[in-house]
Amino acid sequence: MSTVKAWNSSSVTMFILLGFADHPELQTLLFVTFLSIYLVTLAWNLALIFLIRSDPHLHTPMYFFLSNLSFIDICYSSTVAPKMLTDFFQEQKTISFLGCAAQFFFFVSMGLTECFLLTAMAYDRYAAISNPLLYTAIMSQGLCTRMVLGAYVGGFLSSLIQAISIFQLHFCGPNIINHFFCDLPPVLALSCSDTFPSQVVNFLIVITVGGTSFLILLISYSYIGAAVLKIRSVEGRRKAFNTCASHLMVVTLLFGTALFMYLRPSSSYSLARDKVVSVFYSLVIPMLNPLIYSLRNRDIKDALWKALEKKKVFFLDHD
Repeated sequence: MSTVKAWNSSSVTMFILLGFADHPELQTLLFVTFLSIYLVTLAWNLALIFLIRSDPHLHTPMYFFLSNLSFIDICYSSTVAPKMLTDFFQEQKTISFLGCAAQFFFFVSMGLTECFLLTAMAYDRYAAISNPLLYTAIMSQGLCTRMVLGAYVGGFLSSLIQAISIFQLHFCGPNIINHFFCDLPPVLALSCSDTFPSQVVNFLIVITVGGTSFLILLISYSYIGAAVLKIRSVEGRRKAFNTCASHLMVVTLLFGTALFMYLRPSSSYSLARDKVVSVFYSLVIPMLNPLIYSLRNRDIKDALWKALEKKKVFFLDHD
């Protein structure tokens, strides 16, 4: 008996991903669009990591968290994009059972880790605005490191529980996934087993992770709002608001799409509509995150100009 069958006793050893085969006239356009999005995601996030690591002025807790967010976004997008892009050139878009399980595990783990990390970033903003004089003492390097490690551990453990609950189900055919990657709804739709226990596990994890994160976010921003109202100067309030606006936009994008996708009964799934939503949260959001933080952040802009000036001087000196 094969390893796959020994693990889940299924007769299915591989899946076929339909991808966007229902729109053959758009294949070239979709490939160019998704490739461009993925390349921009890699470029912006890598550039942001490089800027934060190279500029001493950005060696603060907020940018430490932001560099980790960029790393997660790279991993998050890379679990889906490379396979999806190569499938445009394949007549039969197959993925092994274990490959499907691995893709699901890493994709969900990165998404849940990002939820935990955004929660930690909310606490960081609360400490910066509510206790500016004690900020560096409160957000010590040790605490920041433990918060980031906790985000990774929480994300990977939660994802492991979800993956086991889904891929131990029986899959006897058909094996065609009407999606461009192994996401929860289309995979569950193929199971021959009772999927209710797996749906309960998924619901509990989303509620636990999402609910806890949302509660901490709500409490943090309640305190932040109270602290901002105590600031008398208009300029001071504007600066305080700007430090939180980018984070709030990123939180709204991620949590909004995640709750829409994973907190619905299976009867309400529309695979055609969900493909569009999946493109947004798996490809577009990782591209938007560094843009949101960069375009609204003066420190990032200054660091970018300094880096460009250094390159300009280097090329002029070697001309």
